[in-house]
Amino acid sequence: MTKPVAYMWKTVQGTIVGLKPNDDNHSQGVFGRIPLYTAEQLHPRVKMTQAEFDEFKLLYNLLRVSTVIRIINTVQNNESKRFTNLKLRLNKTGKDLELIILWADYDPDNPEETIEIVPTMKWFVRSKKSDINGYGWLSIIDKYQTPIYQYSENRPFGNAVGFDTKEEAEKWKNPLTEVVLLPVEGDD
Repeated sequence: MTKPVAYMWKTVQGTIVGLKPNDDNHSQGVFGRIPLYTAEQLHPRVKMTQAEFDEFKLLYNLLRVSTVIRIINTVQNNESKRFTNLKLRLNKTGKDLELIILWADYDPDNPEETIEIVPTMKWFVRSKKSDINGYGWLSIIDKYQTPIYQYSENRPFGNAVGFDTKEEAEKWKNPLTEVVLLPVEGDD
């Protein structure tokens, strides 16, 4: 956890005596200090994949001075397929308000203040760990009629099948395999 930005100070009897910014001084037991909030709580950042962020930047550059309704309509009525990741995000989570707040707070010169890029995650099916070969990752290759497992130590092979939902991956699971959520290769 990050350090609090400010503290509330109380006497032993519980009387509040004041608020102070981040102060690591101890008062020899006379006062109790209660953390109020952290910087992340004061200014939370929106978590986005790189693809979502790229679409957001494009949308921001196209509609920099626009109404909220036009912004949401542009994403939702996406005939040109330019904002598919943002549309999926809004449809899955119903985060129209999040987009509106982000739009108001976004600074194109300092995007890291409002947006945190997270890796794209997928569900993979892998064998239980083998002491010799590592893990076998479920791969579907056109020249084979049945799915095969390609072995690598910790990361899915290039042809490993990544599923969007755990339920899709569980359909391929058997007693010798497990389903794991991992970042898609190339995003780290």
